[in-house]
Amino acid sequence: MTAASAPAGPGGRRAALVVLCFVQFMLVLDDTVVNVALPSIRSDLGFSTTDLTWVANAYFLAFGGLLLLFGRLGDLIGRRRVFLWGVTLFGAASLLCGLAQEPWQLVAGRFAQGAGAAMASPAALALITLLFPGRKERAKALGIWGAIAGLGGTTGVVISGALTGLASWRWIFLINLPVAALALVLLPRLVGESRTDRPTRLDVPGALLGTGAVVSLVYALLQTEHAGWSDLSVVVPLLLGIALGALFLLVEARTADPLIPLSFLSVRIRAVSNAAGLLFAAAFFSLSFLLMLHLQTVLGYGPLKAGFGFLPYGAGILTGVWCSSRLAVRLGLRWALVLAFLISAGGLLLLSGVSPNDSYALGVLPGMLVVSFGSGLGFPALAIAGVSGTDEENAGLGSAVLSSVQQIGGAVGLAVLVSVATRRSEELTGSVGPLRAATEGFSLTLTIAAGLLVLGAALIAVLLAKDSAAQPESAAREPSPKPVRR
Repeated sequence: MTAASAPAGPGGRRAALVVLCFVQFMLVLDDTVVNVALPSIRSDLGFSTTDLTWVANAYFLAFGGLLLLFGRLGDLIGRRRVFLWGVTLFGAASLLCGLAQEPWQLVAGRFAQGAGAAMASPAALALITLLFPGRKERAKALGIWGAIAGLGGTTGVVISGALTGLASWRWIFLINLPVAALALVLLPRLVGESRTDRPTRLDVPGALLGTGAVVSLVYALLQTEHAGWSDLSVVVPLLLGIALGALFLLVEARTADPLIPLSFLSVRIRAVSNAAGLLFAAAFFSLSFLLMLHLQTVLGYGPLKAGFGFLPYGAGILTGVWCSSRLAVRLGLRWALVLAFLISAGGLLLLSGVSPNDSYALGVLPGMLVVSFGSGLGFPALAIAGVSGTDEENAGLGSAVLSSVQQIGGAVGLAVLVSVATRRSEELTGSVGPLRAATEGFSLTLTIAAGLLVLGAALIAVLLAKDSAAQPESAAREPSPKPVRR
């Protein structure tokens, strides 16, 4: 199989890491960048209220649904190639979105953006995994990756508010073009190609079933935004996703070259960290949504001020990421993850005690800083565990599974936890007033999210107790990156 695609010297690898991380920043940014701009988009293009949700959902559906397919495709035909295809498609789709004159053009562009992100994101993470094979250097590289991705998720609302307020909503898409262009120019000069040389065919039945299962599941969860769990628009795709998932596992167990070998899923550290990662992503994404809602509804902030209210969240993530790689090496992944989950849970509980009369500085900021620090500790450690034991043959697959877990976990969190907050607020509005009702819904949901993180910490502590890959290595031998092969 083709060796890891390392450029000459550590400087070249660092430059490649910077390019790959900033592309990931761009991809994650577009998960949230449209949220503040939606009213302006609706006014300019004439969207109906129902159709407007697809400006966000089309991206989420394509990104989450196609990750496994393109992650495995990168392993087979070349990770750099698939990454460059993805960035090209993402850039072209961003141009289409920025120039859209009709609602269908913007939705189509958003779907194409999601498909490009599904190509580029797992390929980028796989390249980083192969460029930095040693445990310590990989932990540092994935820590930087986690910081940039976390900032992308939290600064989308800031950038969206600023560009929409000062210029036009079209610029939230057009600013992607220089980043995509620089990546297309620089990356081929920094990273050689890498792929498996073992004769392998793409598992077409597995690809169709796996993609169909994830798309159906994500679609069902997105539908819960405006339909109840018993509604046919939720029940039918949910049942279809479960059925396709069962067929997928059956096919994968019998095919010679499966899309996801079942042996890949049997590695304990990957299985446990991805299961816990679902809980972590559910809490993280639902908090971001609910916190923005609290700032605007209860504290009365405008979109731009609420966006800037998220800046300390980004600072907390950066601080946590700076500590994460060091903890992962010194304590081992098991205890680094347990600590991250528990700190995040503590921050959620602190935030859940907020009252409608509390100011931002006294009511929101302390809990926000604790949660963001825990998130900064957690996401890099989850990334390290999720690609633990992957090699040149399945690095793209491991990266795609990790990314799919985060996307599905985010969808579950938004669908379930946000609906809990909404239902609680509606129940109390008549008796305690709208602000108190909104705060009570916010508090209940954050308490539940904290419980999920405590459960995740317990699973990690118990199930990884005897896993050697999750333990600290005081004298780990660092393998050198293999020479580039172009």
